[in-house]
Amino acid sequence: MLNKRGLSGGLVVALAAILLSIPAYAQDDGEPRDPLGGATEFAQAGERTGVTLILDWTPNTNHTGFFVAQALGFYDDANLDVSIQEPTDLLVEAVVISGAAEFGVSYQEFTTYALADGSPIVSVAAIIQHNTSGFVTLAADDPISRPADMSGLTYGGFGQPDMENAVLNRLLVCDGAEPDTVEYIDIGYVDAIPLMEQDRIDLVWMFYAWSGIDAELRGVEFDSVMLMDYTGCVPDYYTPILITSQAMIDDQPDVVAAFVQATARGFAYAIQNPAEAGQILSEAAPEVDADLIQASAAWLADQYQADAPRWGEQSLDIWQGYSDFLVENGILAEGIDAEAAFTNQFLPGTAGE
Repeated sequence: MLNKRGLSGGLVVALAAILLSIPAYAQDDGEPRDPLGGATEFAQAGERTGVTLILDWTPNTNHTGFFVAQALGFYDDANLDVSIQEPTDLLVEAVVISGAAEFGVSYQEFTTYALADGSPIVSVAAIIQHNTSGFVTLAADDPISRPADMSGLTYGGFGQPDMENAVLNRLLVCDGAEPDTVEYIDIGYVDAIPLMEQDRIDLVWMFYAWSGIDAELRGVEFDSVMLMDYTGCVPDYYTPILITSQAMIDDQPDVVAAFVQATARGFAYAIQNPAEAGQILSEAAPEVDADLIQASAAWLADQYQADAPRWGEQSLDIWQGYSDFLVENGILAEGIDAEAAFTNQFLPGTAGE
């Protein structure tokens, strides 16, 4: 999963045809869903409070709503002074647990492992509603259209072979192929495209919304097997997510509600005004390619909320399903308490409650 810790903005590369096949989500009557769950009033901290948000990587479109909320005064409205910081060498989960940051951007994968180790963290919002990742190859060298086509290829992994191979094998078996027929090579968090171009690896796991779009803008052509097309085989999961500590929820629930709801306003704006939101992110991160930000912001506008009743909504089935998958494959000895892993209570509105 190229730069999963390294470049969380999401990375799967797909051909234009695959991009067109990924649905935009709306209500059954065709009208867009309200990302704020019908809310018109939003929580405020009881007193002026400073909080820190630690990102998972350098600013990218997974973070747009945070920068929008800051730029448009939504955090100020919530009686908060928010500092957005890039990560250190420490895991985001560890920083949040320590209290050095009140909130962090993480992933259901890493949060599940942390919860299994007893870490007191809670997911308070899903930043993107569905897993937009997949396995990709250079189309000219190793064309694939289904999981069985991956059999016999060399996969460049990011250092979690148990989990990566579990997903690969589940896909292979679901498509009638033999498990353990993909060769695993640990390449870490590096740019995998040159390695594929040099024929050192054939297959990588990426997310579309950042490096995938970047590759398309550069004219690189890929084939892919998207996980969202195989949710009956492999579990869907939230990646990325917004986390806080259980201590914050217990001791400062007003601050948690204020931050989450102001952030929801930021992502609602990004959903409804992707070009303007992208411009705000470009102003906050002028070192990032503005064309990439705009293209990614436009694509993610339909993915932040997708088919959920409001932005940030999380489901017990998703948390339980991923935990069960890890147990079934021997990655976790015991499952987590999925009900305690997340909460929707701090989101604005009443959708899904």
